[in-house]
Amino acid sequence: MDERRSDLKKIIMDTKTLPTLPGVINKLNSLSNDDKSSVQEMARIVSADQVLSARILRLANSPSYGFYRVSTISNAMILLGVNVVKSLALSSSIFEIMEKNSVGLWEHSLGTATAAGIIARKLGLPEVEEITTAGLLHDIGKVIIGLKCVEQMPEIRRKIKLDDLFISDAEKAVLDTDHAEVGGWLSKSWFLPDKLSEPIAFHHNVNSSEDHRIKTSVVHLADVLIKASGFGDSGDPYVPPIQQVAWDALKLDETLLHEMVVDLEDKLVEVKNFSLELANAAAV
Repeated sequence: MDERRSDLKKIIMDTKTLPTLPGVINKLNSLSNDDKSSVQEMARIVSADQVLSARILRLANSPSYGFYRVSTISNAMILLGVNVVKSLALSSSIFEIMEKNSVGLWEHSLGTATAAGIIARKLGLPEVEEITTAGLLHDIGKVIIGLKCVEQMPEIRRKIKLDDLFISDAEKAVLDTDHAEVGGWLSKSWFLPDKLSEPIAFHHNVNSSEDHRIKTSVVHLADVLIKASGFGDSGDPYVPPIQQVAWDALKLDETLLHEMVVDLEDKLVEVKNFSLELANAAAV
């Protein structure tokens, strides 16, 4: 492994250097690995942190998930599942950075989550909430690279602009890794299950996804559709093609794709309003 890539991986796997909430997270991790612990116990731990609770409830009530009356953390855990709430808890501090520093990326992430949910429901897939969460987290590596590679960011941006590269190619040229792999490392260091970490790590390279190819294909397709819709700003100047392996895995056809796009266009109006509400609330 190249030295730069190795150093970056060490920084990311050392969760103490990341803007997380270690106390709550460690307790949640140990409880979620204990079969005897109840949803109520986990909910009590999260509820003790008011800021964290507010962020989780806000996300759980976003149009991406389609539940509009989640009023307690234990409700959120029952409706969304422990893995999803744990992921939202872990990501909440990262999302705060995203909302403040990169509204476009935050909207892109919300949009991708919404698209992933629509695709999963349309195809009748199980674990829609987890697929939605993988969509929400898919670009979390971009935030971490922005935080941890401040000196290299101008060079990455320069390559995107001058060499006409996709972000991931520019990142690889400068860092010997990209945001998808960094997001995969991060989700592993957070002990997220493979069904979440694999779509994050391989949403640009579905072929490398082995155990959760369907979920990875959904997140890949959602990412492409949101880029094509022009919703939010992923930082990429172009829309990538849908990878054939994802198209085949999801058994797509042109009619089905068209229906998904129509459903998504309707839903994105709600997501935009939700994002504006958040922005206004933050500004007050």
